[in-house]
Parts: sequence; C-alpha cells; structure tokens
Amino acid sequence: MRERWSVRVVCAVLTALTVLLAGCQRSGAGGAEEDGRLGGGASTVAPDRTSGFGAVFLAVDECSSFGTTSFTEVPCTSERAAARVVARHDGTVTGGPPCPATTDFVLHISEQRPASDEDGDGAVPQGYACMRNLEPPHPGDPGGGGGPRTIVGDCVYSLGDGQVRETACDGTGQKQPQYKVEKAVSGRAECPLSTALYVQLGGERPVGCARPV
Repeated sequence: MRERWSVRVVCAVLTALTVLLAGCQRSGAGGAEEDGRLGGGASTVAPDRTSGFGAVFLAVDECSSFGTTSFTEVPCTSERAAARVVARHDGTVTGGPPCPATTDFVLHISEQRPASDEDGDGAVPQGYACMRNLEPPHPGDPGGGGGPRTIVGDCVYSLGDGQVRETACDGTGQKQPQYKVEKAVSGRAECPLSTALYVQLGGERPVGCARPV
C-alpha cells in the first residue's frame, strides 16, 4: 500500500539561498560599524514518498531523487538517486543539532500520522534530513556558494544595509565575491586585524573572520 508523505524542502541546489549571517562591517581602523541583519530566502516544494526502502523515511545513508516539484526516496543504486542522507534528526532545524558542515541542502519533513496504520510504521515525526549530492557540484563545500551553513572558506557579497549573501569564491555565481571567511573563532577579539566582516557561523566557534577578496 502506498502512502503519500508531505515534505517541505529547502533546497540550496535549486535556488540561491540568502546566507544567515550577522556581523559588523568595518570601513577601517576606528571607522563606524554597521550591524548585520539576518537574511533569508528559500524555495519550498511539496514532495511525496511513493515507495519505501526502510523503516525510517530518509534515514542516514538512504537516497532521494531530484525533481522540479517532488523529492522521492529511492534506492541509492537507482539511476534516479541524486543525493544521500548524511544526518537525520527529529524536530526542527532551529531546535535541533546542526547539519554537517559540508551539507549541500536540507529536506524539512512534516509530521505524518495516517488515520489507519495496519503495520504500525506509517507515522513519520517532524524532522529534517541533511543531504549531500552524490555527484558535483557541492554547494556546501568551502567556497561552493551555497549549503545551509556558512563555514571557513566560504565567500559572501554585500547586499547593503548590513546584509550579505553567500556566493561562489571562484566567481561563477551571479555575484562576484567580496569577502572570504578565513577563520572561525569564539569571539571577535580573536579575529586578525585584517578582518573586515564578522560572520555568524554557530557552533563552538560562532564568529567567522572575513577579509576582502
């Protein structure tokens, strides 16, 4: 029996995502500082599951296909397989553990509890799957221009008014890079003097020190 599963998807490989960044932009020694604002932007589609390949929907090491309007769980040996689950957590991204640093995109999974469940495995709790493309490109890699996290090696450009957005360091993105995150530290005082932008990274070392490129 096939059951449909509602999944909300935030996909970094389909659209350019605004990087969630915050920081101060310095014009020079003793210059005025501009508080960064959090940016956001994502595409949302409604995938469904039309076949089952395990007790847990999109468990670690399982694969999904890509589609313009849907994502389907498929065997990793299938020609349709495009991305692999590298981490899987219940709850929401904001309340749960972060995805691995080089995650390419995140699938947000809505809770599903069928009215009738004969075998007891039809319920799916709210959660999220951290996905890694099986083949390049990998926007989650350092300098790749995307992914759900900002990490050392990533580049950004200014949107004005204290906002920045991630872009590819090699210049292949729609916008040219202006700053590159060179170091992750626990506090701004640990950044080198050449730092022109502080980027919020999260984790144990939440401050990214970025320099002009």
